[in-house]
Amino acid sequence: MANETEVRDRIIDSGVVAVLRGVDEAQIASVARAIHEAGVTAIEVTADGKRASEKIAAVDRELTGTDAVVGAGTVLDAPTAQSVIDAGAEFVLAPDCNPEMIRTCNRRGVVSVPGVMTPTEAVRGMEAGADMLKMFPATTVGPDHIGAIQGPLGDVDIMPTGGISPDNVGDFFDGGAVAVGAGSAIVDYDAIEADDMARVRETAASFVDAVESARSR
Repeated sequence: MANETEVRDRIIDSGVVAVLRGVDEAQIASVARAIHEAGVTAIEVTADGKRASEKIAAVDRELTGTDAVVGAGTVLDAPTAQSVIDAGAEFVLAPDCNPEMIRTCNRRGVVSVPGVMTPTEAVRGMEAGADMLKMFPATTVGPDHIGAIQGPLGDVDIMPTGGISPDNVGDFFDGGAVAVGAGSAIVDYDAIEADDMARVRETAASFVDAVESARSR
């Protein structure tokens, strides 16, 4: 398992965290493999469904030996954080800012990315020891909100998530994002339902191309 610094660096190098929500356990390893082959290094399995730990473990096994980092999302409390870390999660994301979740990750040497919207929430996360901040839901406030938070708080790493698409991802990187989180814009659920992993790969690759184009301009 990579250490915290390596995991954080791989998330930033990838530029995007692919959010796997509601993918069937029988398919999730194949889906994760296809998305990784498309160029996505950071893959998140949400913990808001049944058998989340088993799904995380399955993805972790599938991508062992690659440069992928596997994490868990929608982690709302410390016990859930503990459970997904035990299953192999190397980073933990949340839609809210729960200091106990952050401290649990810190004790286990796992990257924590709590959700924030306001400067107050951002400071709470930073004081608890968060590695990055997840601006969520991103499209509610827009790309300029990144700089508005960073202005008084310094060069904090912010990953906007929620409504990110190939059409707007460039605006968020221009606004100061170090990476973005994306769900249906990068995870092709119609293709998954059809068990078409080639199309899953193609959709993810298109999003990766948009990220690379945005970061190079």
